[in-house]
Amino acid sequence: MNPSPFTYHRAGSVGEAIDLLREHEDAGVKLIAGGHSLLPVMKLRLAEPAHLIDIGGIAGLAGISAGTDGLTIGALTTHRALETDPAVARHAPLLAEMAAKVGDRQVRARGTIGGTVAHADPTADYPAGLLALGAEMVVQGPDGERTIPVAEFFVGFLTTALSPDEVVTAVRVPALPSLTGTSYQKLANQASGYAVVGVAAVVTLDAAGACADIRIGVTGAGDHATRAAAAEDALRGQSLTDEVIKAATDRADEGIDLLDDIHASADYRRRMVRGLARRAVLAAVERAGAK
Repeated sequence: MNPSPFTYHRAGSVGEAIDLLREHEDAGVKLIAGGHSLLPVMKLRLAEPAHLIDIGGIAGLAGISAGTDGLTIGALTTHRALETDPAVARHAPLLAEMAAKVGDRQVRARGTIGGTVAHADPTADYPAGLLALGAEMVVQGPDGERTIPVAEFFVGFLTTALSPDEVVTAVRVPALPSLTGTSYQKLANQASGYAVVGVAAVVTLDAAGACADIRIGVTGAGDHATRAAAAEDALRGQSLTDEVIKAATDRADEGIDLLDDIHASADYRRRMVRGLARRAVLAAVERAGAK
């Protein structure tokens, strides 16, 4: 199926993109860069914007910089860049692991992290990892720049906390504490590569090997990515034996209104959330201990 007709605009700066968003808001408008999140839903007529604003050529929106406080990732940074960048591998290996599991080679070469988070597909990979990492989104609008904690960013199906006239410009990922391990476990849709269910875990151990802190992000299970808070609470402060981890991750689906569709039933997703959460936590604990 082909998208409905639209008018194409090419923005030369973030400011110009914001002006175009405001100008065409009433008619229906979307930003596009790599297009791998937006174009599929346009072809299915799930989105029918009258105007498309191409921000893919805006200078300064791509690139990765590392500092003592973590990483700053430009919104136009591709999945392939995240997969292969040494700074990401060193400071946020979870993102490199996730990027390697996004779509196929062509998608990774063109798709961008900014487009993924702004589109907020409930089956996208990064949202789970960004929740587990405690990231924040840097956005720019007519009133200037602001940051949005990732815990407040994904609010519903294809819906974020962005205002209609704001542009995601960067993603900031804080530095990981010592004795921290990460893992992303995913059951992929074999046709699209999207997550039927995906679970990301970030585990920090204390000097005795117990769980000092843990964050678990879940994607694909509900209408937007979320934290597995009940499982986190059951693990924090505990000695991480197999029995403790299994009992806690059997609560990983609590609070999620599970999707039930042609790809998987709600019950199947429940079992996948629990099983993948257990795998992710076990792998993260092992990697934390190895450090």
